[in-house]
Amino acid sequence: MTRSSRTLRAFLDANPAAALVEVMEAKGSTPREKGAWMLVAPESIFGTIGGGQLEFMAIAKARAMLGADHPPLNGKGTVTLDIPLGPEIGQCCGGRVGLAIHLVDKDLRDHLVEMMRAEDEALPRVYLFGGGHVGHALATALALLPVKAVVVETRSEALAEFPTEAETHLTAMPEEFVRSAPAGSAFVVLTHDHALDFLIVAEVLKRRDAAYVGMIGSATKKATFKSWYLKTAGGTENDLARLVTPIGGTAVRDKRPPVIAALAAAEIVSAVAQGQGKSEEGR
Repeated sequence: MTRSSRTLRAFLDANPAAALVEVMEAKGSTPREKGAWMLVAPESIFGTIGGGQLEFMAIAKARAMLGADHPPLNGKGTVTLDIPLGPEIGQCCGGRVGLAIHLVDKDLRDHLVEMMRAEDEALPRVYLFGGGHVGHALATALALLPVKAVVVETRSEALAEFPTEAETHLTAMPEEFVRSAPAGSAFVVLTHDHALDFLIVAEVLKRRDAAYVGMIGSATKKATFKSWYLKTAGGTENDLARLVTPIGGTAVRDKRPPVIAALAAAEIVSAVAQGQGKSEEGR
């Protein structure tokens, strides 16, 4: 599952002795970017700096540092490594990575948990309106990705058995969550009621800051919504063009919920990432 402050705390509680491996420099083609990090304990790891020989070497060095017979390092419990990603280590990326490995003390532990908590709060929100089969499958798929799934339902029984990473809400007025969502959020509408779908989508399309607006459905449902939206809801062709339906595209015709969820998750995360890129360019 996605790294979070909750899973980080659980790892640190279970592994009092740990070392932080951090990418301090990344030149050329490298598995991960500067700032990527992982934690290494004697029997387990948390996160990744890209895998391969680079990561194996870092894990071995970190575990050597955790050994009882390892001498103090610079008086600070830190070592640095400069690793070329070439034939010398059996890795063909061709770049070069600078690593810093720190023994984790209480201050560093607290810093990591707080940093991860802030990252949790900053994750883009993906609002799933509907807790049916596809809603469950999509929430499960999104739990592996750097987003926060928020499930909104009008039926209490439909909110059972969602992954713990998903936030769930029972409400008689789902449109309120559309209005209060942060800028840059994604919205996926897949309730049990077509009329409710239409009302929620119409509300979402009023927001010009949505990263993604999707509705599950067929070509017939799309045509019905278009007619209603333009003739009754006062919508425009420009706003309608922002709606993605069916979600996940039409290239794959498999309608099983996990397949729809996989395709839609890729579509959603791509849209959210593009939206974040545009926001950063505008700063």
